[in-house]
Amino acid sequence: MLRRLSRISSPFDSQQYTATVLAANLDLLRQGRERPLYSRFYNEQMLMEGIFAAVTTPFYADERVYFRKIEANMARYSRSLLAGMVVLGSTGEAVLLDDAETRNVLRVAAKATAPEKVLIAGVGRESVKATVELAEAAAQFQYDAVLVRAPSYYSGQISMAAVLHHFRSVADRSPLPVVLYNIPKFVPYQIPVEVIAELAHHPNIIGIKDSSGSVERIRATVAATQNAPRRKVPVTQVFEAVTGRMLTPRSEASGSFVAASNLAGGVAVAAPPLAAPIKTREREVGFQVLSGSGSTIFESLQAGASGVIVAIAAFAPQACQEIYIAWKDHDLELAREKQQRIAAAEKQVVGDLGIAGIKYACDFNGYYGGRPRAPLLPLTAEEKVKVGRLLTELRN
Repeated sequence: MLRRLSRISSPFDSQQYTATVLAANLDLLRQGRERPLYSRFYNEQMLMEGIFAAVTTPFYADERVYFRKIEANMARYSRSLLAGMVVLGSTGEAVLLDDAETRNVLRVAAKATAPEKVLIAGVGRESVKATVELAEAAAQFQYDAVLVRAPSYYSGQISMAAVLHHFRSVADRSPLPVVLYNIPKFVPYQIPVEVIAELAHHPNIIGIKDSSGSVERIRATVAATQNAPRRKVPVTQVFEAVTGRMLTPRSEASGSFVAASNLAGGVAVAAPPLAAPIKTREREVGFQVLSGSGSTIFESLQAGASGVIVAIAAFAPQACQEIYIAWKDHDLELAREKQQRIAAAEKQVVGDLGIAGIKYACDFNGYYGGRPRAPLLPLTAEEKVKVGRLLTELRN
């Protein structure tokens, strides 16, 4: 049980934080690094709006990570209308991977994803040090933000002060913006709303994924963070998110270029020109609250959430996107109908059957799920038939 203190510790000290970052950069320079990590990535805010899929991690039958299937899944998600994907959250069986596997999954997934999709890396670990190390790896692979859960193993000794210290310490040192993760299904306590409101003032904490399933808690979190500092984020001309990968210079492939080796006489170098930089504008956003419950997508949006990160979008992204599109178009009746359409699959596949159900649903709908890693067990034949019936009208 989370022990509450009589007072929340003092608000974030921006001057102290700046001094900490400068000291860290000086240390990196003394170590001979060409460019301080913090100066490149810190405080590059990210718009998180719309439907995000919490994606699975495929395995071979012998439980090795199936990297080719990760590539295939991410490429297909990239062709959908999803705003982005979360790699190695709870749905990705992150706690069942070692650190080497985690880094390789993050690397392969990022490489296979279209630049315009927002990528969020699940990096939660029990210690601040291990969490920050994975955040640094995610930055190296050009993720846009990191998802950080609360520590849980020593939950009986975790006070409110410890929760604040954990998230602040991670955010102080993370090269990417931090998204808090409230997941009471797997962590034996919830992050109190007042703690979220306090953390929302940290310049490197930009939002929260709340998987409590409570619309009232979403509404309360939105209200409690209204006074958090507003940030300017880069967006496209149609006000969609601009990722770091979109801003990275890349060459335009063209069939009109002749290989240098085919040119006669002397030495020549042939290379395609760099693609034209994208045009961006700025948009002001506050602390961004996202729901982690597929059963309340419509209700959470109505309560003020900027979007959702849900497992059902891993196997039925179009059905989830239809809810969001109807809501954006102010067709509330249609949005409710679309929400009701996924209700049974959300409850029985995601809620009752869990990871194994989600992965088989991915198989059924043309993605690759495969078997979960032990100790989780695959579905029985009877359960597979049940999933097939539930997804008859949710095929992609």
